[in-house]
Amino acid sequence: MKIATVVGARPQFIKAAVINRVINRTNGIEEILIHTGQHYDENMSKIFFDELEIPKPNYNLEVGSGLHGKQTATMLERIENVLISEKPDLLLVYGDTNSTIAGALAATKLHIKVAHVEAGLRSFNKKMPEEINRIVTDSISDMLFAPTQNALNLLKLENHSENAFFTGDVMFDSILHYSSIAGKGQDISKIINEDYYLATVHRAENTDDKQRLQAIFDAFSQADKKVILPLHPRTQKLLEGINFNENVKIIEPVGYLEMINLIKNSNKILTDSGGLQKEAFFMKKPCITLRDETEWVETLQGNWNFVVGTDTEKIVEKLKNNHFSEQKSHFGDGKAGEKIIELILQKM
Repeated sequence: MKIATVVGARPQFIKAAVINRVINRTNGIEEILIHTGQHYDENMSKIFFDELEIPKPNYNLEVGSGLHGKQTATMLERIENVLISEKPDLLLVYGDTNSTIAGALAATKLHIKVAHVEAGLRSFNKKMPEEINRIVTDSISDMLFAPTQNALNLLKLENHSENAFFTGDVMFDSILHYSSIAGKGQDISKIINEDYYLATVHRAENTDDKQRLQAIFDAFSQADKKVILPLHPRTQKLLEGINFNENVKIIEPVGYLEMINLIKNSNKILTDSGGLQKEAFFMKKPCITLRDETEWVETLQGNWNFVVGTDTEKIVEKLKNNHFSEQKSHFGDGKAGEKIIELILQKM
C-alpha cells in the first residue's frame, strides 16, 4: 500500500512523526511525504523534521505564504501533480490548515481515498479559516479519525457514523514519546532563570486587530511573572505601534523539544493556539486561551483551561487561579498512531 502524506505547518510535522514511526515498523506500507512549504523558515519547518526524525520530504512544494485563495490554489495544483505521478492508494491529511484542505480536495477529485487525522473538531465560528477547512475536509474524507469522544459525537451528528472512528489524539502520543527526550540537553537557563508564564500569539483574529493585540500585550505587561513569548515571524512584523513593558521577553521561535521544555518549566500558558492548549493539558499546565472559543472543550474541565478572548482584566484575573480538579483521559491511551494504521489496513 502506498500512502501519501501532506503536511505544511508545525502541528502537522508533529502528528506526522507519530504516524511515520508506526508505518516504519509496519510491513507493506510505503509513505510518500509531501511538504507544501506553508511554514518555510528554519525554526518553523526544518528543525522540526530534524528533531522529530521525520524523513526528508519526497516533495517540497515551496508554496510559502499568501492570501488564503492564492495559497490554497497553488497547493491544490502542485499536490495534484504529485498525486498523478505517484498514484497513492490513500492520502493522509492532518488538522485544519490550507495544506489540509488542498490535499483533501486534490485527492478526492482524482478518486484517491482520503483519511483525516484530527477530524470532528468544531469551534462553531466560521470566521476562522480553520473551521471552514475542518468542515470541508471532514465532508469529503473517506476515513475520519477523531481525537476525542466529543469530536466523534459531532461527526455522528453530521451523518458520518459509518466512516468516523475514535482513536485518541496523536499529539498525546507525541508528548509521551518526546517529553523524556526534551529533558536531555535542553538548557532553558539561557532563556529564563526565574518563574515565568509561556505565551504564544499567532492567529490572524488577534494579530491583524491592533485593539485585540494591544489588549493581550497589556495583560502580559500586568502579569505577576515574566511572560516568555517565542514569536512567530509573521507576528513580529505586526508589533509596530503595540506598547508593552520589560515584563514581556520576546525570543526567537523554538524547536519542538525546546518548546516542550519551556512548557514543562513554565507556571502557566497563555495562547491562541489549539495545539498548545492540548500540550499544556497533557503536561498539567494551566492554560489561558486568548480566543473567544475553543474546539478543545475537554481542556476546560477542572479549570485547566479558561477561554478569555482578549479581555485584559480577565486574562490577569485567570492567571491568579490555582484551583484545579483531577484530569480525565479524554485523549486516548497514547496509542492513537497504532489505531489509525490498524484501521487503515482494515478498511483499505
